[in-house]
Amino acid sequence: MNKKLARLRRARKTRARIAEMQAVRLCVYRSNNHIYAQIIDADRVLAQASSVEADVRGEFKHGSNTAAAAAVGKRIAEKAKAAGVESVAFDRSGFQYHGRVKALAEAARENGLNF
Repeated sequence: MNKKLARLRRARKTRARIAEMQAVRLCVYRSNNHIYAQIIDADRVLAQASSVEADVRGEFKHGSNTAAAAAVGKRIAEKAKAAGVESVAFDRSGFQYHGRVKALAEAARENGLNF
């Protein structure tokens, strides 16, 4: 089993647990160059933010650092509030809760998103 398959196996288990709870989820994807976040409710995307967006991309030299991830976390929390979402389940997509994923989660919590 390679790294990608192991990550997808972990993600599948987490998503099954979240589906049982029937909760809105904050899904995070981390690539080498950027970080992406979506608020998903039963296969409908309610809000999304990423380091590719012009507002975030203009602030930071790279989209692959913790500062850019924190900015994305702040934006997703603001967009979730605008969509009427206060509480979510955190879906880290099998990524380790460390570095950019952790920075995004903490910034979202600081800006009013509960999980």
